[in-house]
Amino acid sequence: MISPRRKIRRDDVASHYDELDHFYRDVWGDHVHHGLWLHGGETREEAVLQLTEFVAKKAQIAPDLRVCDIGCGYGATSRLLAGQGAQVTAITISPAQFAVAVERMAGNGNLEFLLRDWLENELPSESFDAAIAIESSEHMPDIAGFFAQAERVLKPGGRLIICAWLAAEVTSVRTRAWLLEPICREGRMPFLGTETEYGTLGEQAGFKLRNFDDITRNVSRTWPAIVQRLLAKLATDPRYLTFLFARHAQNRIFALTILRIWLAYRIGAMRYGVFTFVKL
Repeated sequence: MISPRRKIRRDDVASHYDELDHFYRDVWGDHVHHGLWLHGGETREEAVLQLTEFVAKKAQIAPDLRVCDIGCGYGATSRLLAGQGAQVTAITISPAQFAVAVERMAGNGNLEFLLRDWLENELPSESFDAAIAIESSEHMPDIAGFFAQAERVLKPGGRLIICAWLAAEVTSVRTRAWLLEPICREGRMPFLGTETEYGTLGEQAGFKLRNFDDITRNVSRTWPAIVQRLLAKLATDPRYLTFLFARHAQNRIFALTILRIWLAYRIGAMRYGVFTFVKL
């Protein structure tokens, strides 16, 4: 596991998304996750939806299926799954994200948003058919606890789909020092695991790893697109420069982190994978 030099707490994660709320929605949009380019000609918005559809297929989403969206962000994926007829319970730790998600529910009766910590979620045991975690497991201070809670709330045979930022299996000391450790620290991620470490942790928690999809090449175009959009905002919107030079802004360093992530993908230090676990 790659870990930051200082301990990342749950409040650090919530503060990161709350303070950067406007910028995430402005630059990333409703879906705060990678896009999936299958053909190469898709827009970023189309690619983002394709990743959501890919996850829905892995989770075998169907009408009346009970699904938990762990770390739901602004609720865009949850709304799409609910639109397919699933009964969705979605959790976020960020008050800013929660407020937006609830505002955009549009009276959907099969969708519920909760503002709480996944590691202390208090959801009923064996109450879900599937759970998804799109780029949220990296923010969990206790990754073993993340898997334990998923195992607890899923029914036997339930599917856990995790989209995760991953470290390469082998990385140099320099790469860890100059790229991966700062990415964890600046991105408020308590750890950055490898494919092997995720598989081991899942199986120790009572899951069987059914499949792993390495889709790094299909998602890596996310970062040049985000960098381009961020540069355009810096050139046209004074609020961005004001924020970057504001001493009180604790998370302004994330602008540099975006460049680190782009480089880490380019040199193979980071990977992106989708895990399909099934509860035994």
